[in-house]
Amino acid sequence: MKMRKKFITPIVSAVMAVSLLAGCSGGNNNAPQNTGSTNSGSETVSQKFELGAQPLDFSFYGHYDWYTMPPWGEDASSKWIKENKQVNIKAIHSGGSAAQKLNTMIATNDLPDVIWMERGSDVEKLRQAGMLVSYDEYLDKYPNLKKWLGDAGINMLRSEDGKLYQFPNWYTSQPNGNAGYVVNKKIYEELGSPKLETTDDLYEYLKQVKAKYPNVTPFEPHLAKDGQGLDVLYSAFKEDNQKFPPMRAVPNGSELTSIFTDSAFRESMQYTAKLFRERLITQDAMTQTLDQVTEKVMTGNVAVFAAASPTDMAMQAHAELTAKDKDAGYFMIWPVHKEGLDKNKIFPGTYTQLGWNVMVITKKAKDPEAIFAFMDWYTSPEGQSVLMWGPPGLYWDGVEEDGFTPKFTEKYVTEADELAKLQGTTINMNWLGNTVFVDGTKAKYESTLPEEQRNWSTRWQNEITWKTQSDATEFINLDPMPESEEGIIRQRIEDIFLEARAKALFAKSDEEVLSILDQAQKDAESAGYDKLLKFKTEKWQGNLSKMAGNS
Repeated sequence: MKMRKKFITPIVSAVMAVSLLAGCSGGNNNAPQNTGSTNSGSETVSQKFELGAQPLDFSFYGHYDWYTMPPWGEDASSKWIKENKQVNIKAIHSGGSAAQKLNTMIATNDLPDVIWMERGSDVEKLRQAGMLVSYDEYLDKYPNLKKWLGDAGINMLRSEDGKLYQFPNWYTSQPNGNAGYVVNKKIYEELGSPKLETTDDLYEYLKQVKAKYPNVTPFEPHLAKDGQGLDVLYSAFKEDNQKFPPMRAVPNGSELTSIFTDSAFRESMQYTAKLFRERLITQDAMTQTLDQVTEKVMTGNVAVFAAASPTDMAMQAHAELTAKDKDAGYFMIWPVHKEGLDKNKIFPGTYTQLGWNVMVITKKAKDPEAIFAFMDWYTSPEGQSVLMWGPPGLYWDGVEEDGFTPKFTEKYVTEADELAKLQGTTINMNWLGNTVFVDGTKAKYESTLPEEQRNWSTRWQNEITWKTQSDATEFINLDPMPESEEGIIRQRIEDIFLEARAKALFAKSDEEVLSILDQAQKDAESAGYDKLLKFKTEKWQGNLSKMAGNS
């Protein structure tokens, strides 16, 4: 599941506080790490941690307002891992206030063993304070990350000190991603299965839905406050477009320029505001919770659902709805586009070679090597097979001649709905997803099945979403450190952007939308936007140089 929400409250004061605390109390920030080595006379013998040979317990914190880790050991997959690998994970939840939660843990020097979070400046802040464990001495000992990501990808993740502190999630060397549009099949067919290709088509269709189904949400944008369906709509108004919303900037030639003056962004906000004014978008789009969105999708009370990863939720909903009514359920459409644009250059989502987010080990961990050994197994073919397709003997049993591709059982097809339900849970525990292995494995097997027997999510990934996500690797890690001058400017621009987008959604006319964005541009200029854009441009060009093989 690919939802992203960076915490934006600076953590510098909390980091400074705990650094001083450690310095005064003889803290272990600089203590030697447990490498699993023993001394025999003058000779050091390296011992590899064997997962499952002894219990491994550690605490885990998912650093997102929206994230709640499913109970470890209650589903079939994590139960098998707990029993067979002797791994027990204690969840620490954000309680809906991730920034505050992490600040408190830092200030009290009570960090979890592992943090799952966005890569970038937040990781670097912890790293600079000496709170993170470097992975370099483990890479050759536990080789799955090197094998599946490669040295080039690992080097892109290294910090300024040249060391690796981050284990990536859903890293890849091939297109992936799920962003796009899910459509309610029953409603669509009852309305005559009209053409749904352009933004004009979508507008007319949503009006039909509103007229005939007053209790159904015509267009569901997921958590609009985080962008989600709004960013998907933005992609419809410009070719090669989706890389840009999270950057709050738009490439023009070799420079990054203002998003507020981007013609496609302005037109998309006018379009979205029109849908909202006419009540074609849920009226609590900016305030609704994830549970509320889930309830509507699961009960079939949405006509069109757009998000960064709508397949996670829609897959489960499709299974439940079709079990009750074979004519119900959901399907995906090719991304809509503004009339006149090339539909094959419309990208509602992106992927990067480094994937989504990262897992870091803090120096509070008693045995970081053991945790890394678990992480390395978790991202391995066996670990990923257990997470994606349940424990051995259920939906898969044994491996092919290559030594790692699972042999799927008949239950993969005959109990597809149950598998979808299991994946609906385990997707929220797959913190170290191995995209190439997972996507390649399921695509190869699914291609041997008749269409009606294919996994719902895999089918639409193969037919639509993997073909309509663009590579945004060049735009990673552009954010400045929070306490720097550019970092303070970035926070101001973020606040200005979020406020302007929310105001524009509620605008009463096209003219008011433009007025709101014009004022946002003026406010951004006063806040130092040009300096931030220059900083991000330099970082972007640096990424391009690295990707070209230049130092």
